[in-house]
Amino acid sequence: MLLGLQVPDYAGRINPGQAYTAAAVAPHTQGFLVGLHESPVLVIIAVFQSGFPVSPEVVSPGHHGKIEQITGIKLFDFYALLPVHGNPLVDPIAVAGGANHGAASAAQALTPPFLPDLRLKLNIHQIGQVVHVQGLKFAGDPEDWRAEPTDNLRKLIWEAGIVGLGGAAFPTHVKLSPPADKPIDAFILNGCECEPYLTADHRAMVELAEKILTGMDILMKVLGVDKGYIGIETNKPDAIEAMRTGSARIGLDAVIVPLQTKYPQGAEKMLIQAILGRKVPAGGLPMDVGVIVNNVGTALAVTEAVTEGKPLIQRIVTVTGNGINKPRNVMTRIGSPFSHLVHYCDGLKEETTQVFMGGPMMGIAQFDLAVPVIKATSGIICTTDSTVKKVETSPCISCGSCISACSMNLLPTRLARLTEMKQLDAAEELGINHCIECGSCAFVCPSHIPLVQWIRVGKYRLSQMNTSAAG
Repeated sequence: MLLGLQVPDYAGRINPGQAYTAAAVAPHTQGFLVGLHESPVLVIIAVFQSGFPVSPEVVSPGHHGKIEQITGIKLFDFYALLPVHGNPLVDPIAVAGGANHGAASAAQALTPPFLPDLRLKLNIHQIGQVVHVQGLKFAGDPEDWRAEPTDNLRKLIWEAGIVGLGGAAFPTHVKLSPPADKPIDAFILNGCECEPYLTADHRAMVELAEKILTGMDILMKVLGVDKGYIGIETNKPDAIEAMRTGSARIGLDAVIVPLQTKYPQGAEKMLIQAILGRKVPAGGLPMDVGVIVNNVGTALAVTEAVTEGKPLIQRIVTVTGNGINKPRNVMTRIGSPFSHLVHYCDGLKEETTQVFMGGPMMGIAQFDLAVPVIKATSGIICTTDSTVKKVETSPCISCGSCISACSMNLLPTRLARLTEMKQLDAAEELGINHCIECGSCAFVCPSHIPLVQWIRVGKYRLSQMNTSAAG
């Protein structure tokens, strides 16, 4: 039975202004890199896409073949690693890597800070074809998956290279394999999309509700849970209605939960607390309180993998901001350079000054449009000085605004200062690793101190220090 609930709130949040642009109402455009370019198209496949190291054994330039032969399943040896798929027939014209892999300047592209620099630069020879995963063989009935053992479904999700598409890009098959001592009794589908500007999930829920809900059904089957919840912010009434109607149409017993529109409502720990009233312990994971959370984009990818045999080679990306001429949501291939998407949206305005990968709160500013779309790329935000103002940093005035804004109940200004002073042990004791890097502290700081940036640096330095200590 479908229910509509108004649930208790959680403390600590901000409202950065829901600056939804025309992208919110523009239907996503079917992949322009799939069938509209007749000549070979350059794509850049980032091998490091899910937060884990990869094998350095990549193909050399001049080797022709299918992308899964180059960066596919056999490349990886660790359970948490994923296949990286791309377009089917390709010609690697250069391999870019860090110091351990031999950099190739012709393939130089940008990756987020602190990530290993390893990419393949490829020319597509046959556009529009899809590499199918070597997984389940269905007879054509989209309901065939219901009779499959859960291990088979989990294996196919791994083979398809599916990760969390809400931003963290954590391997989905790992989430679907909780330890035996952590029983799961609830599944939450995250449709909040609380970052300002981003509307890819919003449009997906409106246009592709039944495919998303089928993916939710598959994920719940793999986990063996009966209780399913769908969290959507109240500023998306059309998405709420589409998901409600879609659930009834496919017979999925799910609770649609309208949530307050605020930031960071979509963070896993905040979402679980808002919907179920369960608080994930410090340093813990959702599975510690019997919950698994997946993004709506991930559910869509699961449906396409299980019912169509399609690996994760494309995703919906919001291209928006007051610096782009025609904001829209685009279904695009992984590896598409930002420059191609910007061109597809009629280019940048003359006054554009910054381009972000991701949303304005947690995204990373780019200094070159050669950067490729990766699995975690939810948006490309193009801004002008009227949106992103350059301000001078001043000393902390001890106002406590950052503490009030922190949904994790941390001391952001203290953590930033400890990082700056390289007192990493003290920062660890104060819970720096519990920070979800939402950016709320930096947003409210009247002194314009880059608090979240310092905390990110501190977490990275602490990780490096602990790795070195472990040998």
